[in-house]
This record gives sequence, structure tokens and C-alpha cells, in this order.
Amino acid sequence: MSDIDAVEEIELEPCEPGKLTPAELRTLFLFEKLTDEQLTWIADHGCTQHVAAGDLVIEEGAPAGHFFVLLSGTVALTRRVGQDDVQTIRTEQRGVYMGATQAYIRDEGLERKYMASMRALDDSDFFVLTAEDFGWMMREWFPMAIHLLEGLTLGMRSTQAAISERQRLVALGALSAGLMHELNNPAAAASRATGALRQRVAGMRHKLGMLAAGKVAPERLDALVELQEDVIERAAKAPTLTAMQAADREDELGDWMEEHSVTGGWDLAPVFAQGGLDIECLELIKAKVVEPGLLDQAIHWIGYALETEQLMSDIEDATGRVSSLVASAKQYSQLDRAAHQWIDVHTGLDSTLVMLGHKIGDGVKVVKDYDRSLPQVPAHPAELNQVWTNIIDNAVQAMHGAGTLTIRTYREDDHVVVSIGDTGPGVPEELRKRVFEPFFTTKAVGEGTGLGLDISYRIVVNGHGGDIVLKSQPGDTKFLVSLPLAEQASR
Repeated sequence: MSDIDAVEEIELEPCEPGKLTPAELRTLFLFEKLTDEQLTWIADHGCTQHVAAGDLVIEEGAPAGHFFVLLSGTVALTRRVGQDDVQTIRTEQRGVYMGATQAYIRDEGLERKYMASMRALDDSDFFVLTAEDFGWMMREWFPMAIHLLEGLTLGMRSTQAAISERQRLVALGALSAGLMHELNNPAAAASRATGALRQRVAGMRHKLGMLAAGKVAPERLDALVELQEDVIERAAKAPTLTAMQAADREDELGDWMEEHSVTGGWDLAPVFAQGGLDIECLELIKAKVVEPGLLDQAIHWIGYALETEQLMSDIEDATGRVSSLVASAKQYSQLDRAAHQWIDVHTGLDSTLVMLGHKIGDGVKVVKDYDRSLPQVPAHPAELNQVWTNIIDNAVQAMHGAGTLTIRTYREDDHVVVSIGDTGPGVPEELRKRVFEPFFTTKAVGEGTGLGLDISYRIVVNGHGGDIVLKSQPGDTKFLVSLPLAEQASR
């Protein structure tokens, strides 16, 4: 069912038309094994209630105040998914029950709410007990059963909380380890480049002293310094060479330096080739120097200058990568931002990909098919990042480190849809309906808790009023996360 008014007022007349006798109560399968005394107590404390066709009996999220037993008619139970109400049960079976079905569980301080809405599809009659009476009856008459049920319910809740906490800690540890690994690479590169730069600067000072000792005329030295600046500028504008082009250029430069008695020419050739310089540039240096004895020192001096520029570029790239990783970590954690805000979903997706870079590895190709024109959506970004993490992590594991991860965004009516797909073996049809169940997992023992997709479902559906759907076949598995463009109405 859909389009049910979420704010519809429920105006029912309790205890109309009247009571049921103990004999009539015994005809209901729920009460058939009770004693005459117990049935009398229930008859005294309960009443019947007539509901006209189309009326809402209970509303999802409202305080769970009554326990209902269907006497006649047809009812439908619905759950709110995003902006729609999805029918979960439709029944006309006499004796089925719904409403405050867990009123007997002691949970001090927690207000119990109806877990679904119920509407009468035709004229229906119910036997009704208040939640207080139903809870007292169950606890007093069936104490052992209640202890078992409470232990089961509270035990599962505690287990889920403990495993969820453990899962978050494990995920945090894995993300931290991955971030440290990603940070280590550019940090180590910057450290290596800094050490090499120190040596090159020292070499430049030495070569400058040698040039000065050679009694170079001031105007010649000025020309050489000007030439060095021209060479550096040319290197900055030089096109990037392919591996084959670079190898050919190195051979040409090495041959020229060998012909002109440049010491260590084959070591300098790669530096000049990487800087985008060619034979024409070397001839220009030779013409500027004029004195043959100074050509070797001049070539080495300019080589040091080129290598210095390249090392400084490496340091700039490495430190920029560190800054980018730190910015991605801040964006992912959302520690310095409001809990709820209007966001661009692509920002969270990109930061999650950065944080999971070590897990994705080189064997998985990441394809981004983003619609950058999409409007922002109201969301809890840190929670959505947890959703992206769970789904992407599952996709990478399903592909066993080799395949294609495709992330696509697009608009569908009044929702933004994020599609995360992988080329893994797929999810068998008999398991697709269970993937969002808590504790259900297809992974080996110790590799998964079965809570990742359950948590993701609750974040998307309950927390954001959206929807999450799995579509799968071998080689093409997609999770479609749909987020509304409008703020959720308060309920």
C-alpha cells in the first residue's frame, strides 16, 4: 500500500460494541489453552472494538498502547520506506495479533512504539487489551517463559551492540592502518627528495666556486646565470615524454655529452631528458660558455639546477598528497562539521574511496560515473560515509581484489541515487532477501559480523527516509541507495 497519510488522526471508539465471554475468548487460538479463571480475567480487562473499512487502527512510531486480536475482517500492516508505505502483511485470519506485542519485556525508561501501521481494509472487529494489562498478564502467568523471552531479546540486543561496537573498532583500525600506509608513501618520498636536494644544493655551491675560480668574466657569468633561468623555464614548459621518447632522448644527450668530454654525461643525460631539454639546448649552452674548459662545469651546474627543480616538485607533490589525505580523512570523519547538513554526495564518496584505497588495491579498477549537476541532499554525512564504506568494502571483497568497481550517481524523480556496482560472482537469488538481516553473512567465520548492511539499511531508510536495494547477477551486482532531495517531515 502507498500514499497513506502519515499524519492521519486515529479516532476509534474503544470497547464498542462491548465485551467477549470467556467461552468466546477460548475460540481464539491465542487463548485456547488458558484456564477458566484466566479467561475470566481477560474478559473483564479487555473489550471489543469495531473499525470501519479504510480506517487506520495503529500508526507506526506512535506509542504502543494496545494489544489487538483480530476477530473478523481484513487488515494490512505497512512499514514506511522513504516516502512510501510498503505492505508487509495482509490477513483475514481470525485470532492473529499485533500492536504492543512486547509489552511484557521490562525495559525501564524506554517508550515502546508501534513497529508498523495497521489499516482495516474492510469493516473489522478486534479484541483489545491495554499494553499495561497485557504486560502484567504475561509476566504474572508465564514467568519462566517471560524470563526466557527477555533473555533472548535483551541478549540479542546486547550481542548486537557489542558486535556493532567491535565492528566499528575493527573498521576504524583498518581505516587508520590504511591511512597511515597512504601517508607513509608521500612522507617517505618527501624525505628522500629532501636528502637528495641537500646534496644537489651542496654540489651547486661547489660548481659555482669552480666557475668563479676559472676566472670567468662577469658578463659571461651573468650570461650563464641567465641561461640557467631560461633552461629552468624551458623545463617547466616541456611536454611529458613517453617512456620510449625519454629513452631515445637520453641516448641523444648522452652521445652529445660524450663527444664534448662532459664527465659523467650518461648520468646527467636522464636529468636533462626528464627536464625536457634536447640537443639544441645543449648547443645553446655551449655557445654561451665559449671557453671550452668551462663547458663541463657549466653543464654540471645547470644539471644540478634542473635536478633541484625536479626534487622540489617531488617534495611539493608529496606534501600536497599528504594534505589531500588529511583533508579526505577530515571529510570522511566529519569531526569538524555539523551532524546534519546539506551535502554533495560525491564529496563523501570520494573521501571514502581515498580512505579505502589500500583495500581497493591495484587489481580493482575504479570507474566514477558522476552526475555533477545533482543538487545537494539533506543528510548526516558521517553516517552516509559509513554506508559507502560498508558497501564498497563488500564489493571489493566479493571481487577478491580483481575486477571493476563502478560508482554512478543520477537523479530519479525527487531522489538522488548512488549506484555502487562490482563485477564479482553475484549474490544468489535465495540470499538476496536476507542480505539486510542482522547477523546474516555469506563470509567465512571471522571475516564478517553480518551487521554492515543491516546498519547501512537502518541509516538510509530509518535515518534518511531513503531506500537501499540490491540487484545482482553474476558479474554485475549493484546496491542502489536512494536519498530524498527534501527534508523528512517530522512524524
